[in-house]
Amino acid sequence: MLRLLDIVFSLLGLVLGFPVLLLVYLVGLFDTGAPLFWQERVGRHQKPFTLVKFRTMRVGTASVASHLADTQAITPMGRFLRRTKLDELPQLWNVLRGEMSLVGPRPGLFNQQELLQARQAHGVFAARPGITGLAQVSGIDMSTPELLAQTDARMLAHLSVRNYFNFIVQTVLGGGHGDAAAR
Repeated sequence: MLRLLDIVFSLLGLVLGFPVLLLVYLVGLFDTGAPLFWQERVGRHQKPFTLVKFRTMRVGTASVASHLADTQAITPMGRFLRRTKLDELPQLWNVLRGEMSLVGPRPGLFNQQELLQARQAHGVFAARPGITGLAQVSGIDMSTPELLAQTDARMLAHLSVRNYFNFIVQTVLGGGHGDAAAR
């Protein structure tokens, strides 16, 4: 049922959100010259997938977790995109493709060994990674890997249609604090 909701809402989001996606893309051309950002992330069953986002940092910035990112590399437009979470919109394509869900644990990087181990221990990789979830609306980021993995596991154990919508609504209404690097 949740996969069907993912397909319907990601498709609707891409179609109805196309004007916003196009506007952010065009502004991004002037901001960084390369408005889209692709990065290999850890997916379901620890399989790699390519996540797509709007670029918020200067081209050539090191590929690290947000809490380790050089905040000086974030562009003014990028800061706005991170605060409003608009940088996440292109991930609707990842959701439509089945690589992600709207609700699930945020996908980490393969170089985040402590997080990978904690998530493996808690069975988090059985689920598709998501755009939002309990950790995001609770303000828990990847700087606390064990707490994040525990929170992800708790969310997955209690994930229902009601909770799915609850996390989406909380995110849209500004739940959580956005990206740690943009604070």
